[in-house]
Amino acid sequence: MPWTGLLFLLSCFVSPLLGQTTSSVRLADSFQRPVGMDGKKYYRARGMTPNGHLGDDWNGQGGGDTDLGAPVTSTARGIVVYANDFRHGWGNVVIIRHAYLEGERITYVDSLYGHLHTILVQEGQHISRGQKVGTIGNNHGMYSAHLHFELRKNLQIGMARGAFARDFTNYWDPNLFIALHSHLQGDGRFVSVPINTFVPYDGPDDLESATHFTRTNSARSPLTPNPNAQPSSTSRLRLRSVYKVEPYGDMRQLGY
Repeated sequence: MPWTGLLFLLSCFVSPLLGQTTSSVRLADSFQRPVGMDGKKYYRARGMTPNGHLGDDWNGQGGGDTDLGAPVTSTARGIVVYANDFRHGWGNVVIIRHAYLEGERITYVDSLYGHLHTILVQEGQHISRGQKVGTIGNNHGMYSAHLHFELRKNLQIGMARGAFARDFTNYWDPNLFIALHSHLQGDGRFVSVPINTFVPYDGPDDLESATHFTRTNSARSPLTPNPNAQPSSTSRLRLRSVYKVEPYGDMRQLGY
């Protein structure tokens, strides 16, 4: 076969993969809470509300910073797709991608672990259920120590949360999801999982405020620069207003 013909055949197989990387990951056999593996007691200080708080906040029973440095564990088998200090209202963040069977269909979900004191994993690392991925933190002293935990249906969000609808089209209620997926058919086989799927964006780290970008309704649209936006302050006072997360000692006393 002429070289030109061979190159054409190779391009037919390679082209569809460009821009879409995959990794082989074991199916999750169950999902569990991301805290409590140390034998201590934790409570869900605040849950997920559409167009509001998009995950669960987990606190140690003692409240305040008594759980600072406590272990955070992976909710299920998966692969680390993000592990970095995003600063601002997030601090240290780990995102793990999971594959699981929903009936007979392979489905994917991203779990996010925010405000970590330390990160103990790296991107591309395969993770087992219950494996320690970090420790509970307070975003460099911005909040009282707690774990912010999200489960995302949309694999494009990454850290560009302000670009997507803040509702059940993109997010799961973590507590409900885990209750419904505590036992799965995961047979240990490997499946192909898409990675490098986060939308591209170009702008400040403080994307949650969306002050530099216009918000789109499409879950697949990247952020669009807003020429009329003014730079936002990154002071603690400003961030508390933007993120609507007041530093708290014990959320039970605040009615959550």
